[in-house]
Amino acid sequence: MKKVILLSAIFIIGMTEMANAQIEKGNLMLGADLGSGLVSQTSTGLFGFNFGLNEGAGFDIGLSPKVGYFIKDNFMVGGIVNFGFSKSAEYDGFSTRTTTYGIQALSRYYLSPGEKGIDNFLKYGRFFLEGNAGIAGVNVKDGPTTNGFAYGVGPGYSYFVTKNVALETTLKYNGLVGGGNTTYQHALGLTFGVQVFLPSSEAKRKIDNPDKL
Repeated sequence: MKKVILLSAIFIIGMTEMANAQIEKGNLMLGADLGSGLVSQTSTGLFGFNFGLNEGAGFDIGLSPKVGYFIKDNFMVGGIVNFGFSKSAEYDGFSTRTTTYGIQALSRYYLSPGEKGIDNFLKYGRFFLEGNAGIAGVNVKDGPTTNGFAYGVGPGYSYFVTKNVALETTLKYNGLVGGGNTTYQHALGLTFGVQVFLPSSEAKRKIDNPDKL
């Protein structure tokens, strides 16, 4: 029994140290969130993808690639690209088509255990605060459109399943303000994603030697 407890403690400590190592200064983050990451009045897809099977059914797809660089321990800056397209189910032969797009600056700060009164939910994960801002648009064909300044802010959680890979979820307030016949849209958004964390030297090696990936 003592051996089991000891091994469990070693595993937990190792996973915690692993999570800390991936968010150190000089590391890169590469990955994507499922979903466009933007406000959309017509989006109904879970996890950013939804394909109806009945005749005339609609679909919803979206993806938001991310890239970031840790300029100091726990603090990352980078960028995110937003893309999404949805088609509602047909009604009397008519369906609504919505296109979303965007390119935004991104920042993220990981909370250390106990910081701000927040502890880890699991010992091999970390909470973070994320913000983004840039240009984006939500355009409904023959319907409401908004193109202009987009922003989002909210908490998230990274669960490290391996040394370099984390499953993530974020809950963010998203806003979009600008021109069009709908000048402001806003909503809460829950997104899921996968991120890969690499030391910059290892990322450079993989880029220089793609055949060894």
